[in-house]
Amino acid sequence: MRRDVVLVPGLWMPSIAMALFRARLAKAGYATHLFVYRGRDAMEANVSLLEKFILERLGGRAAHFAGHSLGGTLILDTLCRHRELRAASVLLLGAPVRGCLAGRRLARHGFGRWMLGQSAARWQACEARWPRPEPLGVVAGTLPLGLGRALGALPGENDGVVRVEETRVEGTTARALVREGHSMLIVSPRVMRLAMRFFEQGSFA
Repeated sequence: MRRDVVLVPGLWMPSIAMALFRARLAKAGYATHLFVYRGRDAMEANVSLLEKFILERLGGRAAHFAGHSLGGTLILDTLCRHRELRAASVLLLGAPVRGCLAGRRLARHGFGRWMLGQSAARWQACEARWPRPEPLGVVAGTLPLGLGRALGALPGENDGVVRVEETRVEGTTARALVREGHSMLIVSPRVMRLAMRFFEQGSFA
């Protein structure tokens, strides 16, 4: 039976950043589909592009989804907005689904506003809810190593860019905290093991 996984990297992350994650999935027998987007574009535009990508690549098949950082937020927004898209499970890695304090701080500066572009609107504080029946897993990092700290201390547990509190989704099936920095979440062997377990079982246990 074919097993598909749609991968979406984080903001400003080149496609090569997901290479190790993708290779490990392929070795385990998964067919991977990498979605690349323009992080400076409005979230609504990228939601439409991801919807089109899913329909064209999967042809109605259910797939697992894994997104890092803004990529996870994009997956959540897309699948919540388009309930007709089929999913086997969804895994969010360090995804600031409830907004991002570090992102809002960056947007205060001219260069930061340019870097974020229209995506800056998604960094505003908001609620996050998963209304679908498919399993949703959330992995958050607790090692404060990331560029977000250069803009000031981040309150509470964080991965250096995203606060643990900002990754919380109402309706989450499984949640795991790992001692990793933000960028390391997609190369961590421990996170990879959690991902495999979640795709197979719908849980981290």
